[in-house]
Amino acid sequence: MKEDQDKRLGARKEDGIHHEKDHKNWSRRTFLRNMGLAGGASMVLGGLPLRSLMANPLSYALNCSETDRILVMIRLAGGNDGLNTVIPIFDSSTYRNERPNLALRQNEYFEITDELGLNNALSPLQEMWNDGKMKVLNNVGYPDQNLSHFRSTDIWDSSSDSNVMETSGWLGRLFENEYPDYLANPPACPPAIEIGNSGSLLFNNTENLNMGFTFANATALQNVAETGTIYDPVNVPDCFYGEQLSFVRSIANTIYFYADPVNEAFTSSENSVAYPNRLGDQLRLVARLIKGGLGTRVYMVSLGSFDTHSQQIQGPNNRQGAHADLLQNLAESVKAFYDDLAAGGFDKQVLSMTLSEFGRRIEENGLLGTDHGAAAPMMFFGEGLNGNGALGGLPDLQDRDRVGNLKFDTDFRQTYASVMENWLCLDPQLIDDVLGGTFDRIDELDLTCLGVSSTEIEPFSFSYKTWQDSSGQFVVEYSLPASSKIKLSIYNMLGQPVAELYSGQKAKGEHRHYWQPTQKSGINYFVCRLTVNGHDHSKPLVMR
Repeated sequence: MKEDQDKRLGARKEDGIHHEKDHKNWSRRTFLRNMGLAGGASMVLGGLPLRSLMANPLSYALNCSETDRILVMIRLAGGNDGLNTVIPIFDSSTYRNERPNLALRQNEYFEITDELGLNNALSPLQEMWNDGKMKVLNNVGYPDQNLSHFRSTDIWDSSSDSNVMETSGWLGRLFENEYPDYLANPPACPPAIEIGNSGSLLFNNTENLNMGFTFANATALQNVAETGTIYDPVNVPDCFYGEQLSFVRSIANTIYFYADPVNEAFTSSENSVAYPNRLGDQLRLVARLIKGGLGTRVYMVSLGSFDTHSQQIQGPNNRQGAHADLLQNLAESVKAFYDDLAAGGFDKQVLSMTLSEFGRRIEENGLLGTDHGAAAPMMFFGEGLNGNGALGGLPDLQDRDRVGNLKFDTDFRQTYASVMENWLCLDPQLIDDVLGGTFDRIDELDLTCLGVSSTEIEPFSFSYKTWQDSSGQFVVEYSLPASSKIKLSIYNMLGQPVAELYSGQKAKGEHRHYWQPTQKSGINYFVCRLTVNGHDHSKPLVMR
């Protein structure tokens, strides 16, 4: 017994060290990603950070699909405690033994099946459950669970295996590889929008360029509506720094392509119900954009922090605590969101789903909290679910993984594949290409596609890369699968032509061109555009 206690104490101490280090790395990564401007921009709508994905085959298919269905992903950042969200009534003895202080009492949850209950903090959703507009999917995770927030979030965003250090997101890779002319030819409306989550890997391509857009505050958004620009490139300090600032601001103004349609949708609609703060602020904006007819098909919002190492409850006399507060905010926000959509007749076309990088340990720690775990439940909301249900089997508190955590039964990528194919009605092969493999669909979700196939994208593939050598000149190298007509041009980030390196026919095989920039003005950004037999491919060039 003492040996087991010593092992647990040592594990908790090690958890604390890794936890602090992980958060430092996470904060640094978030800061660095948000500093990037050459690869993208960001904006704030109504005081909240908003990022928008540009074009890729998935987004193209979403834009061109003959369905008005919408997917809203709700990230529960920090690792949600699944066992205090969906209560394992069927094994209450183990649950209470492992959590003598944290286990919810019988009057602190409501039953959804004979085996499972939901935390009373989720009671605003009870009506949706009773009306067949909510489902719970238990035991979601992935093989060899990584217990770092940083890594596990990246795994979810990149759709990679846990032993693969992928630096790009699955949407970002698609953006780059399959619809490569994003710098010169973005689509007319944003097919995917992210609100309230910083440092996400989801939209990064293999060159670590983020395809997002940010307004700093609501005043900036008003300036867009009035002037069509984000920043003032004229009123800057009269010095070298001012010259750089003016140049960067000019770049930013040219890439805020979606400011007008987003602002038009936002201002042409209104909310019909009151929302709580935090997650509600984000879903309030999503509802307005949906009701305003923006046409975006995928939204990502975020609520945190679910990293409840301590004070998950507040003791015997006040058991609400941090975790219940978060769940209550989730429930009230989702309920308001669907009530708001219903008032405009939009609720039937919107499916929502929660996701979190991992669950929590089965046993409580000594701080009235829980440490990083593995498998956890996901929740789905919307009339398209065709009834309620608890899916994915029951969490087995006896059969644990090698470190004592819940084992997963459903790979998280199965949920992505299922909603993309059976809700958004996208081509199955396209989905498999996006996710990097074939994952079984979850038939029990009972999502029904309308039978509309997505628009096919003509396949065309060749290698293409750029770099700057030690002499400062840029090298453009490409390999053609057959003799092709090409045009190779350089533009600045204002869209102005700088140089044409070649125009004509090229034979099958490898080719290389060189370009020596003549402009020397501190930070310099350019776009290299290679057109092969009418297929446009663009890559950024950043002077060192």
